[in-house]
Formats: sequence, C-alpha cells, structure tokens
Amino acid sequence: MAHRSGFVNIIGNPNVGKSTLMNALVGEKLSIVTAKAQTTRHRIMGIVNGEDWQIVYSDTPGILKPNYRLQENMMNFVDGALGDADIILYVTDTIEKADKNEEYISKLKNIECPVILVINKIDISEQQKVVEMMEWWKEQLPAAVIIPASAQERFNLDSILNAVVEKLPVCPPWYDKDAFTDKNLRFFASEIIREKILLNYKEEIPYCCEVGIESFKEGAERYDISAVIYVMRESQKGIVIGKKGAALKKVGTQARIEMEDFFQKKVFLSIYVKVDPDWREDRKELRRFGYED
Repeated sequence: MAHRSGFVNIIGNPNVGKSTLMNALVGEKLSIVTAKAQTTRHRIMGIVNGEDWQIVYSDTPGILKPNYRLQENMMNFVDGALGDADIILYVTDTIEKADKNEEYISKLKNIECPVILVINKIDISEQQKVVEMMEWWKEQLPAAVIIPASAQERFNLDSILNAVVEKLPVCPPWYDKDAFTDKNLRFFASEIIREKILLNYKEEIPYCCEVGIESFKEGAERYDISAVIYVMRESQKGIVIGKKGAALKKVGTQARIEMEDFFQKKVFLSIYVKVDPDWREDRKELRRFGYED
C-alpha cells in the first residue's frame, strides 16, 4: 500500500478550540490552552504516525486584525499555513458568529487543497443549532467535509482523523516516524511559562509579556532552566513580581511542576523579569523570540 503524508494546517478565529483540537489529535499537549484570545502566537507542528501514513498538524494563531508588528507576524503564520497546506482544517464553533472574518471564508472558497471544516464545542449546544450551522457551512463551502465535534470531550476525533487520512497525498514521510513535533525543549519551556502568565494575570499583562529562555542545561538528573519574562513597562514588572515576589513565585512553581511532567525529569527553574518597552514592534527582538525569519 502506498504511503500517505501531508501537512494539515489548522486555522480559525480565536477561542474556537484550535489548540485543544490539535493537542487531542496529536495526543500530546503541544499548544497552550486558555480562555484568553491570542493564546497561540507561534505556528506549532504536531506529528502523528500510522503504519502507512504521517500527518503533520500545524496549529496557528487565531485570525485577527493586527494592531502591532507582533500581531502582523502572527497573521503571516496564518497566511503561510494557507499557502503551504496539503489539507486545511478550518475550526469554528457553536458560539461564534459563523460569518466572522469573511475574508478568510472567501480564501477557503478559492483554495485548491481539500478543506475539512470542524464545528467544535457541540457539547455545549443544541442539536438543532448544530444542524443549522452544518447546513449554512455546506452552502458556503460545498466542497468541504463538515464534521461536528467536541475537542474537549474528545467526541468525533476518529471522524476527523479518518477524513484527514483519506485526503492525504501519496508521499513518503516528511519526518522520522518517532518524531512528534518540530519544536525543541527550550520552546516548550517558554510556552509553559507563558501559559501560566495567561492563567494568573488579568487585563493587558499577558499580552505585554514574552518569555525568553536564557539557558537550558540538560543534566543527568535534572534540567537547569533560566528564563526571563519581558514586560513593556516598569509598572507591569511590579505586577508580575507581586508583593514580596509572591505572584512570580506562584507562576514559577506552576511552570516547574508542568515542565517536570512534560519533560519527565526534575527541573530547577529560575525566572527573572525585565522591562523591554519595544519588544512587540522591534524586528530584532521579534526575531529573537522566533516571530521573524
């Protein structure tokens, strides 16, 4: 039997559950998941292998109208995903307005590769509404495969997998069969810390923060990791650190525990906070954080 392999790029609006879906399909927590918009900033690949197929999933940032260079680069990841996909996995849900971001719906109508449209979060919706949404999307994208699902409850994931495998092009594997992502351990360390920032701080703080891994030493018994949280103003630095360092200590403890579970090794984690007013606009800084080539 011929081997099938391809790039399945996941796109959609913020908070529809793209990252939850990819993590469920891959079987690993590769993308951070929170209720806040703009949780995903990078394009993250997760690789799933069968005996005669390989799927390279790619999670992307939620579609938005950019307000600064960081967001422009995030949307470049989305546009790149539209351009190099073998299959597009477009994720919507039962909550958002169906015709949100009509520009991207128009792009899907004209795209040459197969489109699989997932209506997520059906576990929190009435059946009649789901049926109506499926009919509306069938009118918009008559060539698409439309699958109702719940990534959170892991409902209908097999249907998504089967639809993807069926549409993969005949191709040898792109990656080693034992690979599960294209990212390194430093990347996941920074993303775990950023997730804890998203979960522990309110308002503008998570969107003004970026995490840099200054050092990552792999020892026989443990990983020694030194990280810096970059903020844009001195007042934000005080909030991130908290009274007597309590807020930062909480983030560090939560991050260390999750890192130990993810890496399956003890972790010694040091976190510092620095002010960098222009990191969201500065090309050099964005390149250092992996947002520019």
